[in-house]
Amino acid sequence: MSTVSGVGGGMFPQAMTGASARQPLSQQYSSIFSQITTPGSGVVTRDQFTQSFSGLGAPASFQSLGADAIFSALDSSNSGSVSRQDFIQGLLQLSKQYNA
Repeated sequence: MSTVSGVGGGMFPQAMTGASARQPLSQQYSSIFSQITTPGSGVVTRDQFTQSFSGLGAPASFQSLGADAIFSALDSSNSGSVSRQDFIQGLLQLSKQYNA
């Protein structure tokens, strides 16, 4: 399991600098997905997300929610894993909701 580092300082645009900050937010989230998933699996598991969460550079509003609450919001079917599409769409929605 790897932690997310080198993503430009975090998963949210205000925390990012350089070229990655110029990427659309959906591309940033897609990159994060790729870094924390097992190659070829097509999903991020709760364990992978939880283990990587502290290295994602989430803003205080997300940090206060915690990894489990955020993952639960992403995993609406409660399957224990989320696809790339659900991961990206869920984080985009949460970012809007919490102005992150």
